[in-house]
Amino acid sequence: MNRNDRQIVGFTTIGHAMFHLYELAIPLFIVVWLPAFDTSPAVLGTLVGVGLALIGLGAVVSGVLADEYGSKTLVTVSILGMGSSFVLLSAAPTLEVLAVGLLVWGAASSLYHPAALSLLTRGAAERGTALAYHGAAGNVGTALGPFAAAILLTGLPWRTVAAVLALPAVVAVALAFRFEFDETAGTDGGTASPATETGLTGVVGFFRQSRALFTAGFVVVFLLVMTHGLYARGVLSFLPEILSDLPLFDPVAIGGESFEPSQYVYAGLLLLGGIGQYVGGKWTDRTRTEYALIGTYSVVVLASLAFVPAARTGLWAILAVCAVLGITIYMSAPIRQALLAEYSPPDVHGLSFGYFYLGVYGVGAVGASLAGIVLTYGTQTTFFLAFAGIAAVAVALGGLLLVRFSSYRFD
Repeated sequence: MNRNDRQIVGFTTIGHAMFHLYELAIPLFIVVWLPAFDTSPAVLGTLVGVGLALIGLGAVVSGVLADEYGSKTLVTVSILGMGSSFVLLSAAPTLEVLAVGLLVWGAASSLYHPAALSLLTRGAAERGTALAYHGAAGNVGTALGPFAAAILLTGLPWRTVAAVLALPAVVAVALAFRFEFDETAGTDGGTASPATETGLTGVVGFFRQSRALFTAGFVVVFLLVMTHGLYARGVLSFLPEILSDLPLFDPVAIGGESFEPSQYVYAGLLLLGGIGQYVGGKWTDRTRTEYALIGTYSVVVLASLAFVPAARTGLWAILAVCAVLGITIYMSAPIRQALLAEYSPPDVHGLSFGYFYLGVYGVGAVGASLAGIVLTYGTQTTFFLAFAGIAAVAVALGGLLLVRFSSYRFD
């Protein structure tokens, strides 16, 4: 990569690590929030889902702003807002205030991905490699957040842990100001400003560009990312709770403290996702993106169906399934991002990624609520059958893109 690519990757990897640090620490807090606020998985899953939905709804606005004004300020504000939300969560005296904290987290988080991904796809010359590094860094945060939360929750009150987790955002913002780069160096437009290139001005411009963006191919990609959102938000939100219910991961007393092995298994699963992100990004530079997508989601389906039988088989079997899930769920991320870039015009990548995260988090937030409801009224077998079916829809949509809509690609 050239110097500009490295600066962009360095800047976005910090933000990506922060986003997923906070996003994936929340499921571990769900385990302690359930008894602390005397509520059910259905209610708490819905509240978390509302915060996730706000990420999706705000993503469209972030995409427009990224196209109009550039990405650096949006990413920096997002990091600061995510850290601030955890300060509010740490002080929440009631379930209602907790819900407000989750809303603040969702609003701040919504700014990140459309701004960062439009920067990567417009500014980096080696797009696939840049997305791979960006994705892998996200999984560092994805793993560090749960690991830190798991360790701290062992010996500290959850409110203290939430407040401590706000501190990395302060460090990240300080580091962000050190990076300098050309946001459009990877496009034919050279150094022209995003506002000049897109012409997105006001509500009329927004609807005009949205109408142009929603070609038949982009509609299928949008359906695909909504499907992924339902799967990932549902499974990842309640996987710590599912693992903690397995006899294999009963609490272990060490030195007078009670450790939850399930929390460390969950964090390890997410850390392996970094490998998946890297492999998925590299794969998009070496093969047709639709093939990579179909193969990845096919494995997700099989791993979902294998989860409950593996839990009954023994420790190594369930650890293997968890590892496969962690790798493949996150392997799909750079593949889907590259696919979106291929099915949308370069001058509205910010807006296209806004819709992308509207699908992943806005619509996908229903997955968290759905997961809570299924676990409240059903069984773990029902849970994984339902979500394996959702992953199978993603396989079908990938096949549809390959067979019917290849002519809508922009690359």
